[in-house]
Amino acid sequence: MSNQWDTVYYVGVTNDLYRRVNEHRKKTNNCFTSRYNITKLIYYEAYDTPYDAITREKQIKKWRREKKLWLIKEENPSLQDISWQIMERDDLGDASAGSA
Repeated sequence: MSNQWDTVYYVGVTNDLYRRVNEHRKKTNNCFTSRYNITKLIYYEAYDTPYDAITREKQIKKWRREKKLWLIKEENPSLQDISWQIMERDDLGDASAGSA
């Protein structure tokens, strides 16, 4: 996830991406994401097991910013908010209406 200016990247693991994006947007849980206004889903990967997801998260977190950006831009060159791909309800305000 990122902020509206794409200057900060957040990598995390969840078993419910829809819920987690909502939490970030409503700023209910994480101090880091609230402080840096991390509300935009720009990349995600799905895994069959929590172990695989956590292993991948740890791998990506070790990368330099440039490598993370390269990975994201392979799938999302313009860094658009892609949360609309996982959203079924319109309870995220602007996020589900725009280029989410």
